[in-house]
Amino acid sequence: MSKISQTDSIQELAHFWDTHDLTDFEDELEEVSEKVFDSQAVIKIHLPSEDVETIKTLAKAKGISSDALIQEWVLERIHTL
Repeated sequence: MSKISQTDSIQELAHFWDTHDLTDFEDELEEVSEKVFDSQAVIKIHLPSEDVETIKTLAKAKGISSDALIQEWVLERIHTL
């Protein structure tokens, strides 16, 4: 039986790890290949090619990727609502 706390309570887990050391459980650890927490999601949008080219040009002028520029615009819009 595992000695690692199995609670769903964030507070209890925080207390457990505040009072225990991860190296005490090395024999129980296992590597996982998939993400455990997904903090971001991807949204796909369709734009006319001329708009995509404009975005690429504007992003290059700012020294950032097209994705970063679009993300910046979306977040700005969300925060002004």
